[in-house]
Amino acid sequence: MPDSDIDALDDLYPGWLDKKLAAASRFVDAQLIKRYQVPFVSPYPETILEWVSRLVTVRAFIKRGVDPTDDQFDEIKKDRDAALAEIQQAANGVDGLYELPITASTSSSGVTKGGPQGYSEQSPYVAFDRQRETASDEDRNGTGTGG
Repeated sequence: MPDSDIDALDDLYPGWLDKKLAAASRFVDAQLIKRYQVPFVSPYPETILEWVSRLVTVRAFIKRGVDPTDDQFDEIKKDRDAALAEIQQAANGVDGLYELPITASTSSSGVTKGGPQGYSEQSPYVAFDRQRETASDEDRNGTGTGG
């Protein structure tokens, strides 16, 4: 939305835009409260600022007045829907795709780095030693594999 339209909107409806931005910010906080340290504090993560902006832009266009069949307005609505989907992804405790401060401490990241996904108390060479022992036993007994 052009700056001139934002100024005109603020002149016609003083404080309306600030209220909508605050409400969108509280919405994002409410969605992310289980995983992240909310409310977010200054300096605000760019991701949060972007989501709030994308959520409010549609309402600002509607308040200013827009042709609902305008293709550009359709793109703005799709962008808002994409922001909502991204917020849901961030709130997902399993995947947590966004780098935001988590609830346990504000210095940590919301994305946790995983370690090895397998565990074994034996070295990788033990399997080859066992295979050699089995083959030697089969040769000595004359049984062969499967016998």
